[in-house]
Amino acid sequence: MRTKLFLISVVIMLLAGCDRLTHTEVRRAATLTGGGNARIGRTDIRKYGCNTCHEISGVPGARGLIGPPLDGIGQRYYIAGELSNTPDNLMRWIQHPRQVEAHTAMPEMGVTEQDSRDIAAYLCTLR
Repeated sequence: MRTKLFLISVVIMLLAGCDRLTHTEVRRAATLTGGGNARIGRTDIRKYGCNTCHEISGVPGARGLIGPPLDGIGQRYYIAGELSNTPDNLMRWIQHPRQVEAHTAMPEMGVTEQDSRDIAAYLCTLR
């Protein structure tokens, strides 16, 4: 029984260590996005199905081939070739891509303001 409890605690500690986001990155992303939570954003990416179209580091199953890979998006100059890459513009794009680019393949997914803030916070950590 002790061995089983020990193994369970080791697995839990290892899983907790798999979170690649540092406290500094999380705080920086929260500041940039006006309170976005990068850890929640990583989860929201799957909630809204972003992972089905995009390849996104740190998001299990995010191996989509429809949209562009999002690795390094925090260092890009433009979003969708239309908007300067700022946290506010990224949140706008996540919420209403067709208001920015009417013919984009990216669908309106009904992303809430807070969820767009959280997703943008996570994406800002991808440098």
